[in-house]
Amino acid sequence: MTGSPVAASVSVMSVDQYHLPAGPDPHLLTGPDAAGALAVALDAAGGRLLSWRATQVDHQPGRGSTVGYRAQVGWRDGSATAERLVATTARAPDGALVVDDGVDRVAVWRFPHDPYLPALPAAIDPVAVGRLLHEYGYGGGPARLRVRAYRPGRRAVIEAATDRGRLFLKVVRPRKVTGLHERHRLLTDAGVPAPPSLGFTPDGLLVLQALPGRTLRQALMRGGPAPSARPLLSLLDRLPAQLAHGPPRASWLDKAPHYAAVVAAALPERAAQATDLATQLAADRPPEPVSVVHGDLYESQLLVAGDRITGLLDVDTAGAGHRVDDLACLLGHLSVLAQIDRRHAPVINRLGAAWLSGFEPHVDPAGLRRRTAAVVLSLATGPHRVQEPGWPAATRARLDLAAAWLASAHTMTAP
Repeated sequence: MTGSPVAASVSVMSVDQYHLPAGPDPHLLTGPDAAGALAVALDAAGGRLLSWRATQVDHQPGRGSTVGYRAQVGWRDGSATAERLVATTARAPDGALVVDDGVDRVAVWRFPHDPYLPALPAAIDPVAVGRLLHEYGYGGGPARLRVRAYRPGRRAVIEAATDRGRLFLKVVRPRKVTGLHERHRLLTDAGVPAPPSLGFTPDGLLVLQALPGRTLRQALMRGGPAPSARPLLSLLDRLPAQLAHGPPRASWLDKAPHYAAVVAAALPERAAQATDLATQLAADRPPEPVSVVHGDLYESQLLVAGDRITGLLDVDTAGAGHRVDDLACLLGHLSVLAQIDRRHAPVINRLGAAWLSGFEPHVDPAGLRRRTAAVVLSLATGPHRVQEPGWPAATRARLDLAAAWLASAHTMTAP
């Protein structure tokens, strides 16, 4: 690739020709001033910023913002390339290029040179992946690669295909890879249809087998059948008890104030509504039994073939928690999906209603609806995070949906 990687640890102390973003405002890395940090970082690597747009925003109140960009970059040899760039105001990791004007510090990197994910460059190198796949019996030669997911600083998923089949390469922070490998082994040994782990590299690359079926979301888009509540509950029952060690993960109700703060920072006109929702969700909740949970269970985490569940994906978050949170996550995501996809909303809403009816005998019905409201509140941050066109309207719609779920919980507890 033309140009050197934007990944070396560099402090640029004199940048008077550029205006850098300053302060805690989450819009600073998405507004016009963001170009300053990107331009300085690219200049250090021999590149020139031609155009850019923010595509992913992760704002953590009190801890900084991380923003992903699509950019056109010109290089000294006269070529131009399309690049993914990332900038963060959070504490810079080793290996990041740091733009510092004496007041503010912004770390910048170019995909795949993510300083948090040192295995990522090799994971998208067809020759390196081809050698890796050969070790696992999937044939030699270059692999056909597709980036399926990338959360800057957190994880990436790359689909690798050869004539002998498909594998998925999951890239995480190095300190997490051994535990994730062991978690996949524990789940598959317990009969849970998680992707089998074939092995890992110490720098954070996990090799996972592909599973049959398509995601439930894809199935719903095709109008196909979907699993009922019963196989979902059975799947959760099979999660091994060994994962329920340590304190239970925070519930959706516990996290409501955080998501309300993110919404308030992105859309101040709805700050009062978001804060009021979080306040109500935090009040008067009965205790819930601790069990093993998936932790982030929604329709894209389930692989299906007809009405059968064939796979459970992204088990990184599995551990101790409250069953009602997993069920609420399923319902909250479905109700938001129905908002997004009006064409398939009738099918999605029928499934959601059937699941709600099937889940309620197993948990407190009002508590299930309250936690579903909290899940929808968390999803209200999504339109801004991915810089969706017209994101303020989508955010308002999700806040109103969360309020409707909360109102339905109140009707179940009213005398």
